[in-house]
Amino acid sequence: MAACSLVIETSTPRASITRVDADGRNETREFHSDRHHNALLFGPLRELLDGMPRPEIPLVLVGSGPGSYSGTRVGIAAAQGVAIAMGCPAVAVPSILAVPSVANGARCLAIGDARRGSFWHATITGFELPEPPALCDAAELVSRIARALSDGTAVFSFEDPSRFPLGPELAGLVKQEFPDAPRLWRAWLSSTAETRRIRTTAIPQPLYLKPPHITPSKRPPLMG
Repeated sequence: MAACSLVIETSTPRASITRVDADGRNETREFHSDRHHNALLFGPLRELLDGMPRPEIPLVLVGSGPGSYSGTRVGIAAAQGVAIAMGCPAVAVPSILAVPSVANGARCLAIGDARRGSFWHATITGFELPEPPALCDAAELVSRIARALSDGTAVFSFEDPSRFPLGPELAGLVKQEFPDAPRLWRAWLSSTAETRRIRTTAIPQPLYLKPPHITPSKRPPLMG
């Protein structure tokens, strides 16, 4: 059998899937979708799986964001489905570790729009995420970006920097970068053994910026 790992990254409109062979070679399929990852994911996924003679997949990696919530959930659901069929683990890896600025292990600051006037930030060091993304207001965002740039730390976002309240000069110093499946695989290989152990034992889920919101039922409970 051919042992190949599968990597799925769908947290942004620029999605990709990679099959990594046992010898390290990889084959990638990319597709672009604003809101229809659920419709476009399975064609390239089937192509990669069909190209494997009697596939044996020991590991499925999937990007956990933060990014498109629907896109990330679709990727995680697909990863779990393949993992169940193959009897292997599905492991979530933060998508913000899979961009060019992080490729050499440098310290970076990732930022994003959390909507409704709030933003998020996360510091990355050596392919690790010491703390989960944290929320902040516009003033704190500007302060964190200015401090990072003064220290020589790269700042990037999945989104167009012009959408942030930074002013044209500061926004021009923020890179717009997108994750992809091959870089997600390299981030996994570059992480520590302890980080890999923790991620392997965790249930894959999106990297939440806020606790999941559960809407209580408006109907009264049934009485016995």
